Amino acid sequence: MAEDRFLTDLIGVTTSVSTVVVERGPVAYFAEAVFDDDPIYRDPEAAREAGFDAIPVPPTFPFVMESWGKLAELQVAVEEQGEGLAPALAVLKARGGLILHGEQSFHYYRPIKVGDVLKGTGVIVDAYAKESKGATMSFLVNEVTWSDAETDEPVLTTRFNVIHRL
Repeated sequence: MAEDRFLTDLIGVTTSVSTVVVERGPVAYFAEAVFDDDPIYRDPEAAREAGFDAIPVPPTFPFVMESWGKLAELQVAVEEQGEGLAPALAVLKARGGLILHGEQSFHYYRPIKVGDVLKGTGVIVDAYAKESKGATMSFLVNEVTWSDAETDEPVLTTRFNVIHRL
């Protein structure tokens, strides 16, 4: 099936390459947006009292890191940044149906904190189709590996699924 070949060809495609700076304002704003009133996300002293050496990020903050901390001067050349999921999604969207955000997971190697500078590389690690109740569902699984920009030590791996239901 052409759909299967299209999906298989996506595995290994780089979707993003970026460097982000974790800043205090966006962390506090995100905590507020997700209704987390824990002072460790706003107050350096509260963070220290909780055992952190700086303000940590809420657990799901990495979902939006690139939206707030991607400073232009820290990025690789545009042609090396990856095209995101847009080209793959465009082919799926052209066929109609629904596109949904599916599962999201975060695997931390250490806490992320204000002041961190992180490098991330996103790759489509799986792509497949399933039949369900007479409809075809295509799944794209994107994984982003974040490492400390200075030491190259792993910090976090995120995975999320995009689901296309035709």
